[in-house]
Amino acid sequence: MERRIVDLINENKVQDIRNELLELNIVDIANVLEEVDKHQLVMIFRILPKDVASGVFAYIPVELQQHLVESITDKEVKGIIDELFLDDAVDFIEEMPANIVKKVLKNTDEELRKLINQLLNYPDYSAGSIMTVEYVDLKKEMTVKEAIGHIKKTGVDKETINTCYVIGKNRTLEGVVSIRKLILSNDDQIIKDILNDDVISIKTTDDQENTAQLFKKYDLTAMPVVDNENRLVGIITVDDIVDIIEQENTEDLQKMAAMQPSEEEYLKTGVFELAKHRITWLLILMLSATFTGNIIKRFEDVLQSVVVLTAFIPMLMDTGGNAGSQSSTLIIRGLALGEISMSDALKVFWKELRVSVVVGLVLAFVNFLRIFYLEGVGAMVSLTVCITLFMTVVLAKVVGGLLPIVAKSVKLDPAIMASPLITTIVDAFSLIIYFKTAHMLIGI
Repeated sequence: MERRIVDLINENKVQDIRNELLELNIVDIANVLEEVDKHQLVMIFRILPKDVASGVFAYIPVELQQHLVESITDKEVKGIIDELFLDDAVDFIEEMPANIVKKVLKNTDEELRKLINQLLNYPDYSAGSIMTVEYVDLKKEMTVKEAIGHIKKTGVDKETINTCYVIGKNRTLEGVVSIRKLILSNDDQIIKDILNDDVISIKTTDDQENTAQLFKKYDLTAMPVVDNENRLVGIITVDDIVDIIEQENTEDLQKMAAMQPSEEEYLKTGVFELAKHRITWLLILMLSATFTGNIIKRFEDVLQSVVVLTAFIPMLMDTGGNAGSQSSTLIIRGLALGEISMSDALKVFWKELRVSVVVGLVLAFVNFLRIFYLEGVGAMVSLTVCITLFMTVVLAKVVGGLLPIVAKSVKLDPAIMASPLITTIVDAFSLIIYFKTAHMLIGI
């Protein structure tokens, strides 16, 4: 269908375009708009009903949002912002250059402008910066009948009415009540008698990643946000949490690959910008590899005496790096999901030690058979390689398991202690073990 709509746009059949678009979900409409030329974008946007247009606006890429705001009238800008949920409006404004922000804020009501500015003032990546103030609040003295009437009157423009928040004096959060509970209760029951006062809430300054963990832990679809005096100031809904989880996972993957995190899409990021994000860690890792080179130089006489030892260096270093990466990936993921805490360091050490012994023995045994029987290398050299391999695997898995926990304990992102850094550390130690073992067993 999307291909058919693009064809209709190219043929400029306005009424047919409108009819076809209105049969789609707003997310699918946003996907269609990404396929059209920018000069057609404004025309298509204008033929959509105002409520649909605002919904679509929240899902199109930032550069298309900017182009639309620059191309449409002040009245149309006001219509879009008025229809957007507040958190979507804030997300949009945060991405815009100053001239666009000025145009948007100029065309918003004073009350809405005040709310937008309030949310923009919360720290980046905090719960306050992603919350919305569009929720249903109830007084605990209300009857069920009064509460349902209040929801019908005010709930039309709220982000969710599935959960209503019960507030007391000075807007302190007293509890929550679900729409299901209200519907199934008698009209004359008082809200304070049916509310759930065991409320999971979060403060405005708490980190958004912690918020996402709470959503997962308690299987929530919405969570209230309170200030330091437990006054209700907003809610966070699960659709925002899905975006945060994707953002945090992407950031961790980039750090684990030794890159500076970036929120820009790959194909829309410039070459020099991509290079800038990658080059810092590559320089650090390249310079740190100097230690590896110095170790090889120091034991140059060993390599000259038994040249065949050189052939096994890449295998030892690669296996060590891979073993360390396996452990660090599991531990970093466990820390991110809250399954592992800093107090579990000894448990992680003991488990990784046992795992590494099993893995190391299997790898060493298979490798000995390969080197000694298939490649015909001498017994002492084969034994040297396999002992080193075993010790390298043990070291790599223990280091890979503990370094992320150490990083978290000193307030660093555990993802930093991922494969590139662990590989560099393990490489240096594996070479020392290799040459020391060769010196003892082969006598050189």
